[in-house]
Amino acid sequence: MSIGESQLGGVGVRMAQQRYSWIFGLAALALVLGIAAPHLIASLLWMSLLTQAVVDMMLATSVGILVRQNGRISFGQAAFFGLGAYTFGVIAAREIASPELALLAGLVLPTVVAFLLGLVIARIPGVAHAMLTLAVGQALYEVAFKWRALANGDDGMSVRMPDTIFGIDSDVFQSPATMLVICWSLLVLMLLALSLMARSPFGQLTEVIRENDERARFIGYGTTLPRAIIYGVSAFIAATAGILQTLYDGYISPQMLHWSASGMAMIMAIVGGPRILWGPALGAFVLFFFKDIAGDATEYWPALVGGTLIAVTLFLPEGFAGLIIRLTSRAVRRIKGERP
Repeated sequence: MSIGESQLGGVGVRMAQQRYSWIFGLAALALVLGIAAPHLIASLLWMSLLTQAVVDMMLATSVGILVRQNGRISFGQAAFFGLGAYTFGVIAAREIASPELALLAGLVLPTVVAFLLGLVIARIPGVAHAMLTLAVGQALYEVAFKWRALANGDDGMSVRMPDTIFGIDSDVFQSPATMLVICWSLLVLMLLALSLMARSPFGQLTEVIRENDERARFIGYGTTLPRAIIYGVSAFIAATAGILQTLYDGYISPQMLHWSASGMAMIMAIVGGPRILWGPALGAFVLFFFKDIAGDATEYWPALVGGTLIAVTLFLPEGFAGLIIRLTSRAVRRIKGERP
């Protein structure tokens, strides 16, 4: 290796170290802000709303990772959100196993189901793929809706929480102040893990497959397994959100599996910017409070949400996250005295 190549390699290593330092630094700052939030927000109502918003942010992130790494959309993501909630809720409520095993089952079952489904539906592109995800989600919804012996069918079922879970008092999971910290911390750690995964050789491979599946296969890479793994990761995130929702509400219902929940998660991801890692979470946060404000103003708030989606699609193809990145880059260039 020549001296020039060695110097270039050293520069590359330093740049990578700086990049990772920024990622970990931002994650640490976000965690600190989340821990401080209950001390800065006096209203229990606002903390409860923020907790629900963070759960939605997690669900939207699970949709976004499919778009970002696989280039596929899903209209059945609520299936894994609801499957995680139902698995945990039914096992815990009927005392089939310990609450710890119920929680682990609620995470593992949707992940495995999504991985196995991914081995099949990952091969199918385009509209057919989206319709298959919708069909899977609605099939699980119909099971939960009509099988009354499982969890009271369309009436839903209250889930009586055990005294402790992993040694933690259950009241912690039903307090807005502590649940906000738990949900936010998990979301930040998930985004950190996804960021590291995206920069890993596996993450780069999935992006190559996303851009040109045929060429990836031509140079010797299998494309089905990496896609299926991303499906499993996406389902794990959605199942985590479903379990957190159940822990907080103490209730499960078929609406958790309905296609409308999947559709709203997709809209949140699009509004935020699905190709940017944190974009779907931002879109979920914006849309959650936009729905709340619009719902107070008019009963026709779904039309406002639809209009917002159309406007973002036409004028902000990279979503609000893309807009923030462009504005930030422009401001940095102006500070440095560079031309925009």
